[in-house]
Amino acid sequence: MATTSPILREVIKETIRHHLTVENGLAMGQCLTAVGWVGGTLPEIYEEGGMVELSMADVAGGGFAVGAALAGRRPIYVIRFQGFNWFNAPIIVNYACKSKEIWRRPCPMFIRSIAMEGAIGPVAGSSHHALYYRMPGVKIYSPMTPEEYRVTYREFMAGDDVFYVSEHRGAYTNADELSDIVHEQPDYVLCPLSITRFAAVKASQELLAEGIKVAVHHIFRVKPFASGEAMLRSLGRCAVGGCVLDDDYPDGIAKSLAHDLAELSKTPMAALGLQKRSAGFAASVDNLPPDAATIASFVRRKLGIAK
Repeated sequence: MATTSPILREVIKETIRHHLTVENGLAMGQCLTAVGWVGGTLPEIYEEGGMVELSMADVAGGGFAVGAALAGRRPIYVIRFQGFNWFNAPIIVNYACKSKEIWRRPCPMFIRSIAMEGAIGPVAGSSHHALYYRMPGVKIYSPMTPEEYRVTYREFMAGDDVFYVSEHRGAYTNADELSDIVHEQPDYVLCPLSITRFAAVKASQELLAEGIKVAVHHIFRVKPFASGEAMLRSLGRCAVGGCVLDDDYPDGIAKSLAHDLAELSKTPMAALGLQKRSAGFAASVDNLPPDAATIASFVRRKLGIAK
């Protein structure tokens, strides 16, 4: 009998259920039990079961979660829109991320930071994982598949670190794992993270139909970043170079990883992400991550191919 693989949304929900009912953990955040249960990613469990509703004071939420982490409850702190990290990240990066190093007291917490975009304005939209990237004491994962999420949670529970988990609502219906696309002699190499991974795969497939071989090497573990032999091999065999793709502004993680990869592979690297402007509340003024058409056009320009 054929089986249907669970989509990412269901895997996240069951992960939270396990954390509350088996691991005696907490889930903390704003409007968790409201209509929708955060995009269907939370089980219908209330405060007596460990689902803690925080006030709408954005700046304070991170502090409550840090306190719970210090008390040993391993909170899963839900930030419904990644842009809200500008308000609730300070106590996390300035206390939780430093506690283990300075005071030898780990502060393990799992930060579910959820990205989305599309007519939601300049604060709430897109990914903002670069806010955490420059700080020591934090691990950054960006799982876009069911198994990647399971791996993220297992590694969090096996250690005592602060985990910043960059999710994207656009991936919640995904049930498939994302495999690298490898060519023996690629014309170009894409190294995408977050939601751009799906667009990169589509662009690679479209360009292959034109006879252009584009390798795709997915980035799931953002920090600490390990390029892997396959990624470096593709870059080393590609005369033109490669590009790191992100759902954040490129002046951050994308350019940092591009620099590291350029040094390791001795290959020219570029970075592509959001346009350098603020988003608005209408489709005409959105600032969206690079889609497949944008990525394909970018590759053609790099290769000097007009279309």
